[in-house]
Amino acid sequence: MIEKRSLGKSDIKVAPLAFGGNVFGWTIDEARSFQVLDAFVDAGFNLIDTADVYSRWVPGNQGGESEMIIGKWMKIRNNRSKVVIATKLGMEMGPSLKGLSKSYMAKAVESSLKRLQTDYIDLYQAHRDDETVPLEETLDAFTGLIRAGKVKVIGASNYTGRRLIEALQISERHGLASYVTIQPRYNLYDRAEFENDLEPLCLEKNIGVINYYSLASGFLTGKYRSKQDLSKSARGGRVEDYMNDRGMRILKALDQVAESNRTSQATVALAWLMNRKSVTAPIASATSVEQLHDLTKAVQLKLSAKDIETLNQASAGK
Repeated sequence: MIEKRSLGKSDIKVAPLAFGGNVFGWTIDEARSFQVLDAFVDAGFNLIDTADVYSRWVPGNQGGESEMIIGKWMKIRNNRSKVVIATKLGMEMGPSLKGLSKSYMAKAVESSLKRLQTDYIDLYQAHRDDETVPLEETLDAFTGLIRAGKVKVIGASNYTGRRLIEALQISERHGLASYVTIQPRYNLYDRAEFENDLEPLCLEKNIGVINYYSLASGFLTGKYRSKQDLSKSARGGRVEDYMNDRGMRILKALDQVAESNRTSQATVALAWLMNRKSVTAPIASATSVEQLHDLTKAVQLKLSAKDIETLNQASAGK
């Protein structure tokens, strides 16, 4: 039985791994998406993260493809109450369709609910900060969605520590709904920004952390070790920035810890994140059931103090 964790101060309980839905309608089709989602839930997990904009960047897509696949899957499986759906709004969905204004948020939530074929969203997140709109307006709009029963709790993604503090203070001052989660970029390579700016605040205020790029776009799986490897997947182009001395040092440490624990590099990289006191559930994606098994094993992996020190030392610095 997988021990569940609270999403921040909310009463929503999640297993300590979130499935990243950006692959649905991009690198895997509907049939494969259903297989992977079935396996994820069958393994005892329940948190699925997506966004309205997934996967608008694919030629021929409009955005909303990921939400539609998840919605169809929940409808067919009749399992809405067994899963926690986290989606996001704010990225551009078309001309003048973006941001965190009250009027746009009212439209965006209805579109997401329709695609997801549900009448509520468990965790509704601002995909990125919108400094053109007062935080009070955005938080007031979120509060209205919660009161209407369309949203259970709210979160922020890609906010700085300064803006997150500001938002929390406004919520408290005006009696508005408050962000219970933050979604930052965080992994064994990308450490400094989160650990210096956001982590102390999240621990102090009990903000749940569901970090993205948990495997650094696949770099921390160990399958990219040379420039020639970048053509291995659609995400290869995002990996090149990690191919430097520090990146190779991290891979070497992952190899060492994975070998001593008789597991994979991806499993170790996720277990390291799960071991951080601040992290609620790292987000990771899989394009096959076999890949998914590698990710879910991280929950059972107990890294030793020596393992953690090896990884910390290799990833020290920026």
